[in-house]
Amino acid sequence: MKAIVWHGTGDIRLDTVDDPKIEEPTDAVIRVTRGAICGTDLHLVRGTMPGMRPGTVLGHEAVGVVTEVGSAVRGFTPGDRVVVCSTIGCGTCSYCRAGYYAQCDTANPNGPAAGTSFFGGPETTGPVDGLQAEYARIPHAMTTLVPVPENVTDDQAVLVSDIYPTAWFGARLAEIGDGDTVLVMGAGIVGQFAALSARQQGASRVLVVDGVESRLDAARAQHAEPIDFNREDPVEAVRELTGGIGADRVIDAVGVDAQRPISGPVADQPAEQFDRERDEAAPEARPRNGQWVPGDAPSLAARWAIEAVAKAGSIGVIGVYPPGFDHFPLGEAMNKNLTVKLGNCNHRRYVPKLLDMVAAGTVDPAKFITRRAEPESAIEAYRTFDRREEGWLKTVLDVS
Repeated sequence: MKAIVWHGTGDIRLDTVDDPKIEEPTDAVIRVTRGAICGTDLHLVRGTMPGMRPGTVLGHEAVGVVTEVGSAVRGFTPGDRVVVCSTIGCGTCSYCRAGYYAQCDTANPNGPAAGTSFFGGPETTGPVDGLQAEYARIPHAMTTLVPVPENVTDDQAVLVSDIYPTAWFGARLAEIGDGDTVLVMGAGIVGQFAALSARQQGASRVLVVDGVESRLDAARAQHAEPIDFNREDPVEAVRELTGGIGADRVIDAVGVDAQRPISGPVADQPAEQFDRERDEAAPEARPRNGQWVPGDAPSLAARWAIEAVAKAGSIGVIGVYPPGFDHFPLGEAMNKNLTVKLGNCNHRRYVPKLLDMVAAGTVDPAKFITRRAEPESAIEAYRTFDRREEGWLKTVLDVS
């Protein structure tokens, strides 16, 4: 089968690889019909999330059709249409049964203390081959797969595989309630769904910070209030818009990406050139010898979030901060009595509910899709997405 495979920092290829097989009784195999490219995939390709194993299939968002099930999989049969939860949980351990699927004691082959297991990630997450392929093996299928309602399209469902639940989770972390003024850092696809989720969870106003005009336009289209950090100081703008108080709640949908130069190594730039550009453009934090080495400054998103939130406010962090990135303005957060929550989304906890909302017509996730690509053009799509070109908000892969 064809698959997008990681070979090294900045080196991904469309390869022919072996078809996946049932390895455990709890496995299923699906034929992927729709996939997607995510900002987390870019972290893996750039090397800002270290530890990738050469030969790993990328991707953690997919919709597909079940083709085979293991002997312990009772609730699915070949032909069922399913969405894949991006993080993997067994469904039976104490963490899964409490709703913390991203901290499953069983799913990660590295052991209970290893933390989140997700598709297409580094060795610390498994690794488990990802979903940017024609077929995929799904561990713990009874938990990791969710049936897609008949009236929900593949385009709608693929955005419920990761993006929508991650944004919903971010709003929950931020403790959004009725009447809150919410600030969303980043107007990429997660930021767009964070703005949507904030409204759905009770926010009366949503402010969104970004520097890409088309993304700010998309935020404005859903009645969020855009702040372009290229034209004004975002912290001062938030204070002005909130009578000097600041936002009640903040969702950081950017993470470490706020320190990265816009040009990158995706697929065609040598890693050495990338390192050199990073040294010159963002010396405060960069990967070295497979480890992230923090410097004297946190991500701009984290800094702005701390400064722009009101006293006793709360911040939910869903943007990616890789292991080893340890610098955070803790003292300022403490001095303002802030609540900061962060983590990887417990997808299986939210996917069924969000699919039901889509099926009911409450929201149409597909409206945020701005580009489509066949597997043969996926590498070029990665390059363009990495450059943050205008109009590239969310790219889906039409696999079959």
